[in-house]
Amino acid sequence: MKDNNTFREIGEKLLEADSVLVYPHVNMDGDALGSAVAVCRTLRNLGKTCWILIEDDIPRNLQFLDRGYCTCDQNVVSAPDVSLCLDCGDVSRFLKRKDKFREGKVNICIDHHRTTVPFCQYNYVDPDAAATGQLVYYLLQEMGTEIDGEIADAIFAAITTDTGNFQYSNTTKECHEITAELYEKGVDVRRVSQQVYESVRLERVMLHGKALSQLEIFAGGQAAMTVVTQRMLRETGAGMDETEGIVDKLRAIDGVEIAILVKEDVDKIKLSLRAKSRANVAVIAEHLGGGGHTKAAGGTMKMTLEEALPLIRQEVENALL
Repeated sequence: MKDNNTFREIGEKLLEADSVLVYPHVNMDGDALGSAVAVCRTLRNLGKTCWILIEDDIPRNLQFLDRGYCTCDQNVVSAPDVSLCLDCGDVSRFLKRKDKFREGKVNICIDHHRTTVPFCQYNYVDPDAAATGQLVYYLLQEMGTEIDGEIADAIFAAITTDTGNFQYSNTTKECHEITAELYEKGVDVRRVSQQVYESVRLERVMLHGKALSQLEIFAGGQAAMTVVTQRMLRETGAGMDETEGIVDKLRAIDGVEIAILVKEDVDKIKLSLRAKSRANVAVIAEHLGGGGHTKAAGGTMKMTLEEALPLIRQEVENALL
């Protein structure tokens, strides 16, 4: 199996299919859901049966994207012609749905994570793409399908969230060119931006305040780390999905090169890492059992918060000192 197929090859498989199930990764972000919605609406517009199969709740600030596309019902399609995973490079990113994914007569992966190893019959993986939404846009262009306002909104949501509203170092000329083209398709940039960035619950603000109060600076001022515990969630009434943005606040601190957010789950901890300029947090994440991009990575560690923090601290110091 060659590393990458072409958008034409992948597009032909989607156009030939009568039924498609789309798989975003667990703990979906704007890129995963936006990309999935863009594909799902496109295929439904063509008269095909298409659903986005999920296994967890949609983050509150992204729920506006779902207009009846998402389902947790694995029996919604008995044996799909195509299983398509977006923004996830292996089945570990959708473990509860992996058996259903394999029921697809054809399986396809479109992703932009550098640690991705092609695992499907058809793959398009481009680590240089800022967002999977960027790749989906190119795919839809190759397919020759109409991009309406709703699809344009979904693609814009994908790109703006994975580029930090066009502030991260992964932002490229292509990101801006695609966005400019989306204006011609009817994208409502103000509406999407307001939903994504300006629909914050008070509980979320309170949670961020508690997390920032636990801030730890180390590695000579080059690293900033904080935690979100189950107790904090109970005290504020916030959900774990409302931790979005905390790690970016840490990275914004003058002199900080690496920011780390550690989230306590019931029997594990989840890790988010961000780099400002020179550091490669993908390597740190890989050492801790995760992966991701050079400037944005993460992972899951099957241990307690107390056990995980010294290991994380040591890996970050090794990378910086």
